[in-house]
Amino acid sequence: MIPPVPRHGFLSLLGLAALATVLSVVLAAGYFAYAQATRVFLDDTARRGDNTLQLVATTLNGQMARFERLPLLIGDDAIIRAIARAPLNPDVIDLANSFLRNTQQLLGASDIYFMDTAGITRVSSNFDQPTSFVGGDFSFRPYFIDAVKGGQGRFFALGTTSGKRGYYFSAAVRVAGQIAGVLVVKIDLDAAEDAWRGGDDILLVTDPDGVVFLSSRPDWLFTTLVPLTPAQQATLADNRRYDTVTLKPFPATSEARIDGHRLLSVQQRATYLVLDKLMPEAGWTIRILLKTASARRQALTVAIVVMLGLGLGGMALAVVLQRRARLRERLSIQQTAQNQLERRVTERTFELAGVNRRLEAEVAERRQAEQNLRQAQDDLIQAGKLAALGQMSAALSHEYAQPLAAARTYADNAIVFLDRDQPEGARSNIGRILSLIERMASIAKHLRSFARSPGQKLSVVDLPEAIEAAAEIAQLRLKTAGATLRLVLPGNLPKVVAGPVRLQQVLVNLLSNAADAVEDAANREVELRAEHADGTVRICVRDHGPGVPPDLAGRIFDPFFSTKGVGRGLGLGLSISYNIVKDFGGNLTVAENEGGGAAFWLELRTAVPTAISAD
Repeated sequence: MIPPVPRHGFLSLLGLAALATVLSVVLAAGYFAYAQATRVFLDDTARRGDNTLQLVATTLNGQMARFERLPLLIGDDAIIRAIARAPLNPDVIDLANSFLRNTQQLLGASDIYFMDTAGITRVSSNFDQPTSFVGGDFSFRPYFIDAVKGGQGRFFALGTTSGKRGYYFSAAVRVAGQIAGVLVVKIDLDAAEDAWRGGDDILLVTDPDGVVFLSSRPDWLFTTLVPLTPAQQATLADNRRYDTVTLKPFPATSEARIDGHRLLSVQQRATYLVLDKLMPEAGWTIRILLKTASARRQALTVAIVVMLGLGLGGMALAVVLQRRARLRERLSIQQTAQNQLERRVTERTFELAGVNRRLEAEVAERRQAEQNLRQAQDDLIQAGKLAALGQMSAALSHEYAQPLAAARTYADNAIVFLDRDQPEGARSNIGRILSLIERMASIAKHLRSFARSPGQKLSVVDLPEAIEAAAEIAQLRLKTAGATLRLVLPGNLPKVVAGPVRLQQVLVNLLSNAADAVEDAANREVELRAEHADGTVRICVRDHGPGVPPDLAGRIFDPFFSTKGVGRGLGLGLSISYNIVKDFGGNLTVAENEGGGAAFWLELRTAVPTAISAD
């Protein structure tokens, strides 16, 4: 016969069973709460990552859009068409190299170069650098292959000469309707990559083969997300996209999915939420790796709160089973505490949602502001380019139209004299025609000298000679404005330290600006005066125009700033002149002219014969 279980023993067993039941419920509820909270916080993290991806994609697309059409525009320039027709002409080569370097510095591109139809680089903006592209054969590059067929090329790669990353835009150069070469613009994306570093999130940009070529983590550069197939390896070897580096596997250890989210673990035992966005124009994929530790901690906090609440409730229930009457008040207190905890969790969740909405609104506002600024900048630069082109065309047309018209008149007169059997009259008119031809040749000589690459080396410059050459180049603009030039030069001017061509460029710009200033003035005299003392030569260009307002004097040498009307220049002349003079070790300032107008003072160092020799 089985002995009966004592009452107190039965109650103990019943209490243990109830306790086990309560623990099971608490653990199940904690697991469910953890899973649900993890999903919620991962969704919030994914929304934040999507906003960041959109901003990064917009920034990269905007940066590349600035340069996409440049190969077509630059390739249509007369200088580029000239080098396409005569790729071995030394004079044309010098002119084209200088043009490409100036254009590259103005646009902020990495490199600009021209290749013939065989893929040989003839001229380049880095022609005088140790890593010059001149003479290099890049016919294997896809951007050349696409452009030489008549299309527009786009390609990202490491430079085989420079070893630097860059994105290449290319377009065919046509002469008489036929493809005569390819114009390439290379841009540097390092600045965008530098802006990503320092944050908690990790940004990666991969090519169509899954190779990481931009990253906020330098140690992950040039890794492959997936193993490359033999066909992919062969293609990379043919186009030499990563010719100077060895590709390594990406340091991922495992990958999983939770509620539609992709989670990636790396060797550092960190787990990231992975989001990606395609850039179809470039063929890239932007990926962002978001740390999940914060989301997991928040989910664990919620689970603990839920388990704590349920545990307290279960404990209260167990106490009620034992001491229902005595512990009823304590159960109420426990329930109140639980409600407070749940209310705090709800309030925190609401606050996080509000912060996320404000972040989304701020990102949208900044994106719109960036778009508006980019559009305004593009419109300004385009207008300035068209105005500069028009001014140059008008000046050359005017300069050559007058002597050509005069030569036509003299030729007609010579024919009349010959018909009348007056050879002396005909000879006189022919002599005048020859004089006009020599004048036009002189103008072309000075313009060609002015446009030739100045180089970066300073030399000893004869100042009166440089002033005379600059005055002759600027004579057309002075004549058009109805201005007269008065030179006041002492006979003992010392030689100065400068670049002869660049010094002429500065003087021509100052004289042209003075001519613009006095065009509508009563007194149209322009004065160029020079003096020297204490190892310094000071040159002053004065006019009697409207002058420079005091509140604008501090901005007159800023790039793209101009007091002229719309369509009358890019606002770069004084800025370029200022920087040139600074390269000479001198200074360029502006002051009010005592008789009205403006006075630009150019200060240069006198030459020391033992320290500097002529170029």
